[in-house]
Amino acid sequence: MPKLKTHSGAKKRFRLTATGKVKFRRMNRNHLMRKKTKKAKRHLRQDGYLKGADAKHIKKLLRVA
Repeated sequence: MPKLKTHSGAKKRFRLTATGKVKFRRMNRNHLMRKKTKKAKRHLRQDGYLKGADAKHIKKLLRVA
């Protein structure tokens, strides 16, 4: 049986931390930033973490679990 390939879209968008959490970059950060408040931009700088079924699904796409 051939090796399973990693989902190329998922590998560009998600990273796994050392503890196994799924880390992602927030959306709405690319352009039209002048409209957004300082507070909104500050919160967008922080990475997000998936949990539950979403994290399980992404780990499957990354061929970890």
